[in-house]
Amino acid sequence: MDEQAVERAWREHWSRLLALLTARFERVDLAEDALAEAFAAAARTWPADGTPSSPAAWLHRVAQREAIDRLRSEVAGHRALARAADLLTERCSDELPEAVDDEMLRLIFLACHPQVPHHAQAALALRWVLGLRTERIAGLFAISTPTMAARLTRARQRAVAAPDGLSLPWGAALDERLAGVLRTIHLFFTSGYAPDEGEEVVRPSICAEAVRLVAVLDDLLPGRTDIRALRSLLELQHARREARVDAAGDLVLLADQDRERWKHAEIDTAMTRLLTLGPDTGLAEELRLQALIAGVHAVAPSEQQTDRRLLLVFYDRLCALSGDDPVVRLNRAVVHARVHGARRALAELGEVEPRDHRMLGALAELRVDAGETDRARELFGRAAATCGCAPLRRHYRRRATEQPRVADR
Repeated sequence: MDEQAVERAWREHWSRLLALLTARFERVDLAEDALAEAFAAAARTWPADGTPSSPAAWLHRVAQREAIDRLRSEVAGHRALARAADLLTERCSDELPEAVDDEMLRLIFLACHPQVPHHAQAALALRWVLGLRTERIAGLFAISTPTMAARLTRARQRAVAAPDGLSLPWGAALDERLAGVLRTIHLFFTSGYAPDEGEEVVRPSICAEAVRLVAVLDDLLPGRTDIRALRSLLELQHARREARVDAAGDLVLLADQDRERWKHAEIDTAMTRLLTLGPDTGLAEELRLQALIAGVHAVAPSEQQTDRRLLLVFYDRLCALSGDDPVVRLNRAVVHARVHGARRALAELGEVEPRDHRMLGALAELRVDAGETDRARELFGRAAATCGCAPLRRHYRRRATEQPRVADR
């Protein structure tokens, strides 16, 4: 049980604690190493001693002391610097600070620094912001764990050596990094909205933190379509949080959700902002179209009353912008099937290689609707086998054994 508590604490608290420690010591490398050691200490002691009443506060306290010990080692022989380390110890708080302010944003901007190779920025952000372990990041990038470990080490060295460090950039320097920052925040939200591992269908605290981050960014840089579109998109999706899980903790699909449980005031606020945004280009337009798609679902009184023809218009534009991205094409096919039938949608979709369990699950549902039961069951089985999220895995297994629905052919 306490081993699970350590894993849960890692998922829920890593990013916030790293931001707090980086703000305190003004060195992300020191903060990351100290926090990793705090989690190692938790893995050693919690199974025997029990999980603390506040795991985050315990980890924060241990990481602070570890960071100070490391500073002492670095300044051994320098009396003035050693005294500074002693002062840090005296000011070491047992209380977990309540506010992170902009420190998480600083970490994200640092991960997306131009000194960090472009191919390594996403990996570094996954490590710092999502707290993913090296082996999992390696799996996502389809490379070996030692190769990814070396890549992360080099990326961190480049980021730490950046002359502007943790300061938030402005002007051209900000524009250079903003796309990566927005993608990272979106990824952060997705890790809570659709977790790939664990026992929860949704992690509202992570989603709420991502919404907060993009709101802070919107306040810092008002009037930008890309930021405002992402903010609207995340708020529209987050507004459905309570309806996405049933009393047993299992997934409730969009079509089956109780729309009375949606946060309609949040939907209204997001839609009001979204509808002020005109067409744009590049990432800003991609995010605007994604938000409009979420908006069509959010304002529909019921699943049957969803304007799917309007959804197809938005998906057609998004496909053109994204270079026919397989995920976008598959999502479009799901809508196309509701308008023109699953067989026609599958024929138009053509061959698509599923990247993950979600794509496998969506393809399986299309096969069910096309009457291809055996193929659907095989795809549901593959989805279950590759899914690390227990409730989703149960969903796929249930769908694989259920009687097929009335086919929409």
